[in-house]
Amino acid sequence: MEIREGLVSVIMPTFNGSRHLTESIDSILNQTYRNIELLITDDNSTDEMTHAILQQYSEKDERVDVVFLSENKGPGYTRDQSIGRARGQYIAFCDSDDCWFPEKLERQIRFMKQNNCPLSYTSYIMCDDNGCETGFTTAPKYMTFSKLKRDNKIGCSTAVYDIKLLGKKYFMPFIRKRQDWGLFLTILRDTRAKALGLQEPLVYYRVRSGSVSSNKIGLIKYNIRIYEKVLGYSHAKATAYFYCLFMPTHLHKLLKKRIDSYKYLHGKRHR
Repeated sequence: MEIREGLVSVIMPTFNGSRHLTESIDSILNQTYRNIELLITDDNSTDEMTHAILQQYSEKDERVDVVFLSENKGPGYTRDQSIGRARGQYIAFCDSDDCWFPEKLERQIRFMKQNNCPLSYTSYIMCDDNGCETGFTTAPKYMTFSKLKRDNKIGCSTAVYDIKLLGKKYFMPFIRKRQDWGLFLTILRDTRAKALGLQEPLVYYRVRSGSVSSNKIGLIKYNIRIYEKVLGYSHAKATAYFYCLFMPTHLHKLLKKRIDSYKYLHGKRHR
């Protein structure tokens, strides 16, 4: 498949997400950067409204391409299905309950060109199920493979990678959770490049109670599995790395997120 220079292929998995789906899709189609395609793979949703919304958008906007899976495979598999269909130079990610600022891609692609950057990400604003802002996460200025091994500090819905600079498409590892971290680790390990972060927030990231990302204890085994499956560590080494290096780094990240969120929300109330 010929890669189209300048085209951004936006990867979106869906599964019974009709409540926020329209808002999320609109935030992508209404970008000031117009050269995009939106590749959606639906993970066998049982919600008829999700199917109806996806069908409607695929019929009214030629930039939207939807594939419906016949069985549930998980978000990593669905993202990889979309990546496989991608024709763009850039691969971007957006979950079906997150939203982008209108200028997100325009600013991020310009930033990547200016810095000859193969992988970038941004700060983001956290919100609840009703859209109320609940916090702020500041993107690190850069991430190396060594830093990223200690904890994932790249928000998936903020990330963009450049196929032209990397030399090929990169896919997510076949694991039910934490696939995005595995993808970013693979890119930085293979290229020895730095991923660069924009400090400005360009994404609204929705934190829902009961979601995969909110269940931190349940993610422990998947964090360890990333070390085993992606980095090839033994189970003993992976477990030791998780408790001795990942956990202290992760706790520091949570503390910083609390501080950044307080400053952001406090500042917003007094503007």
